[in-house]
Amino acid sequence: MTYQINKGINRPIEFKGLKAQYIGYLGGGLVALLVLFAILYLIGMAIYLCLLIIAGLGSTLFYKVFGMSHQYGEHGLMKKNARRYLPTYLKFKSRRIFYEKR
Repeated sequence: MTYQINKGINRPIEFKGLKAQYIGYLGGGLVALLVLFAILYLIGMAIYLCLLIIAGLGSTLFYKVFGMSHQYGEHGLMKKNARRYLPTYLKFKSRRIFYEKR
């Protein structure tokens, strides 16, 4: 089975409905789940309990990442995070800055 990843001209990378950076988020989350599974298995937890925990967290990861991809799109999440750094208001003590000609 082969999968096509076609970027096209001026189009974001899209794979199975995931856009742009969300592919990386999903990949990083899956690697973290693999590491968590290894840790749980090494500390002696029952294999069925490990699988149940990882399956629950994995399905939550897929649900959240696909939801963010559809809600925010290619650049929307970055814009949402950047909005935190905008000042709520600007305060000027004089109008001189508006009257200066350059």
